[in-house]
Amino acid sequence: MDAYNVANMKLGETPIKDTISSSWHPVKLLALFSIWMATLGNIPLWLEFARLPEMNDWRAVWFILSFAVLIAALLMMVISLLNWRWVIKPVIAIFLLAAAFGGYFMYTYGVVIDDTMLTNALQTDLRETRDLLSWQMLGVVFVFAILPILWLWKKTIPFNPFWKQLKQNILLFLASVALAVAAIFPIYQDLASTMRNHMQLRFMVNPLNSFYALSQLAWQPLQTESNSIQELGRDAKLNTTYDRQNESPLLILVVGETARSGNFGINGYEHNTTPLLAQLQKNADKRGELTSFRNVWSCGTSTATALPCMFSHLGKSEFEDSTQSIENLVDVLHLAGLAVLWLENQSGCKGICDRVPNAITRNLSDPKLCTSGECFDEIMLSQISERMATLPVDRLHRGIVVIMHQMGSHGPAYYKRSPEAFKKFKPECATNILQDCTRSEVRNAYNNTILYTDHFLNKVVDYLKSIKPNAQTAMLYVADHGESLGEKNIYLHGLPYSIAPDVQKRIPWIQWLSNEFMARNHIKPACLEKQIDTRLSHDNYFHSILGLMKVQTSAYKPEFDVYSSCTGN
Repeated sequence: MDAYNVANMKLGETPIKDTISSSWHPVKLLALFSIWMATLGNIPLWLEFARLPEMNDWRAVWFILSFAVLIAALLMMVISLLNWRWVIKPVIAIFLLAAAFGGYFMYTYGVVIDDTMLTNALQTDLRETRDLLSWQMLGVVFVFAILPILWLWKKTIPFNPFWKQLKQNILLFLASVALAVAAIFPIYQDLASTMRNHMQLRFMVNPLNSFYALSQLAWQPLQTESNSIQELGRDAKLNTTYDRQNESPLLILVVGETARSGNFGINGYEHNTTPLLAQLQKNADKRGELTSFRNVWSCGTSTATALPCMFSHLGKSEFEDSTQSIENLVDVLHLAGLAVLWLENQSGCKGICDRVPNAITRNLSDPKLCTSGECFDEIMLSQISERMATLPVDRLHRGIVVIMHQMGSHGPAYYKRSPEAFKKFKPECATNILQDCTRSEVRNAYNNTILYTDHFLNKVVDYLKSIKPNAQTAMLYVADHGESLGEKNIYLHGLPYSIAPDVQKRIPWIQWLSNEFMARNHIKPACLEKQIDTRLSHDNYFHSILGLMKVQTSAYKPEFDVYSSCTGN
């Protein structure tokens, strides 16, 4: 250190030379940040570009370089508005963390980050969050976020007085706009074509995709017409068959989780994942009829979207356009006078069951059915009689609808969703890092969950058979959405519906109807069998349940009731 610095240093003051060496001009810092994010922060995007068939020449290289400059310019535009003392460092840290987490999940599971995916994340409970954690994720976050943040925090950033800093920020913003225009101009035609043909790319610009999705979520409550829930089915009543009934009907609705129709043996899958349902389908004991509809489509690719839509009277298109919270199927059944019970073994009913009796089973203690902080789906069946006994007697005498929301095949930790006795398909993927496993191992782990669902549904039917020899009972199993198991390097679910593969949208719809229940509703089983390949969807669910329980209301549309054409009325 030279004599001048020594002579002018106060006690405890940082040497001028050291201060200068740790100081970064804001523009220089923001440029480095933008380049970092546009390159290393978007590795999943560049890998997706590399897979496109049109990216195979030097023109493609120029396109990718220009697109990277465009991303950097857009980031500079955003960050220049936040370039203020005490603000810029925390903002950059948030951007880095968002990019690290988003990049990890996009690369690992082939998902994209949109408002639906963020909704899933925000509604995920501790158990599901734990399934997503891994040392690999922590390593990625440490390298791509924590280390840059630590480096950033050690740097001194000199700022100007307010008006001078404002001028600098405006100039930086305008320069970024000019750079963005310059980057997009030579590739505009190719960019428009690429984004039109490969829509998933627009959800992969990291971390701008995350913040755009967050803004969409924040905007949704402002679009809602009111905080109140719109009434539905106030005219609901039970038809006259209830006046002369000797036995009250019991319908159990099993809401499946992450079940893809194509992996069910009774739907033609090459592996025998549903041996017990297949036996029921053969009608060995003549107590009822089991039918499986094989061409059914969900109204969403995630629980947060599909479940409320499934129980809505609106149908997919109207539900997506609706800005009003409206009562649902469960409410209408309750209003009609039926005893309604919701049993929850998942992360929540998404508001559907808020106005009817409900119970959470996932945290119960049962050494046979509950391990590692969660319970297998049979726990709901063990609780059903006890919970039904708490319902009003007058409602029980009319009729009962019990909804069981499964944990089902929820990933990525598929191996946790099936007990050891049901691990028939081996070797199975025994980790939540699916890319560490072969496609076959992932598929085996998932198929074991279907095998357990087969067992669970058979137990439900056994329970219905055990009530009374002449009981009017039925079970309907419909899943919320499907799942990707590595096809085209895509895992899990939640992709935007327009670009999601069919395996995330095609779901099972299986019903077992006792002979007495069919007689009550005049249902012809041969007619149902003829409809197994008819295209159906969640749009049919609301109306079909009302039809089965003979609930009369103006909200009911018989043309959407899949059973109405088979009643013989």
